[in-house]
This record gives sequence, structure tokens and C-alpha cells, in this order.
Amino acid sequence: MDLSPTAQVVAQTEAALTEPTILVPGFNDDTPMLHPLVTFLTQEQLNPQPISPQPSNGIVGIEVLAERLAAQIDARFAPEQPLNLFGFSMGGLICRTYVQKLGGAARIRRLVTLATPHQGTWLAYLFNRPACLQMRPGSAFLGDLNSDLSALKQIRFTSLWTPLDLTILPATSSQMKVGETISIVSPFHRALLFDRRVLRRIADILRQPVDRAADTVMNEEWEKR
Repeated sequence: MDLSPTAQVVAQTEAALTEPTILVPGFNDDTPMLHPLVTFLTQEQLNPQPISPQPSNGIVGIEVLAERLAAQIDARFAPEQPLNLFGFSMGGLICRTYVQKLGGAARIRRLVTLATPHQGTWLAYLFNRPACLQMRPGSAFLGDLNSDLSALKQIRFTSLWTPLDLTILPATSSQMKVGETISIVSPFHRALLFDRRVLRRIADILRQPVDRAADTVMNEEWEKR
């Protein structure tokens, strides 16, 4: 029997409560950095599963970290298990590489990136390491990754960013032309993972129906609760 549109939304929301959400930290980080988000999503019954491909200090390329992410996903979850992905900062590029280059779109339902240098960051010039070279504006890696966004159109993709980011320079490098791009006025890069407004927004996105998000850019200036 076909479900009504309302029943379909309810069914998808209930499914989101059991679907694991893989959380991937950023540059030079490990899973402890994700503790506030893990705690919040656990309280929201959203089944967070942190995975930290290493080394995260830039000495190996992002595609290597994506392959290690894929290997850990394959080892921990059955092939038929649908998943959600969240990536913070460089972690968002690792997640995108998995989805766009390694076939991850076949099992990923939602991908949320937070403060990810989708168009690069000038701070990547501080280190002459493979992953940092890839995160420089205009790099061949980013050019290739951004040349074909069709895989992101198959899932619900959302990019969250703050115009006050002093690590992603310019901060607008976190914007994307596919899915939803949402600006939240929150101070500083690393502080985003400690801002309960941001955590609430991530949880809300993970509960949304999995139909592909419309290509929209939203600017949201939220008062602190």
C-alpha cells in the first residue's frame, strides 16, 4: 500500500533515528574534537559514529584519507546499511571524496559539511604538506573535485559555514553551488563544534527527508539561546 506524503515523511524521520551518522574530524584533529557533537546527537537519538582517518596532519593526501574512511566504513557496517556523513573542516573534503570518487553516493543518504574549504583556504599555505597543497585555492585536487558535482545531487547535501571564520580564508570558500548552503553567524572556526545552535542545526538536517535538497543559499543570523 502506498504511503501518503505525510506518512512518508514520518517514516523517513523514524529511519533517521536508526541510520548511523559517520562523523569525520578535520585537520590535525581526532575523535575527541567531536565529543560535543557526539554527545548532542546521542541525546537526540541520532546514532553518531565518529571515524577519524589518520594521519590528519596533512602528510598524506585527502584521497588517501578518503580510502581509509571507506575501509573503516566497510569494516564496521554491512553493505546494505544506509548511512549519513558529517565532515568538519578538512573532514568535509574527505567525505566528499568518498562520496564523489569512491562510490559512497550509493549508500550515503545525507552529507553535512561544517566550515569546509570547498574552494580552498589561504591558510593552507602555512604547511607544505600533501593535504595542505590540495586545500590551497585553485589546486588541481579542488578543481577536479568541483568539476563534477553530480554525485552530490544524488544525496541530500548541506554546507554550513560562518562568515566569521578565520581559518577558512576567505570564509565564503565554504559555499557550494549544489544542495543547501547555510550561513550561521558564529564566532571562529573550532568554536563551531561547541555552539549549541550549530549542533541543533546539524541534528535538524539529519532528520530532514532524504529527497535531494534544492540548490539554495540561506543566510541565517541566529540569536544565541
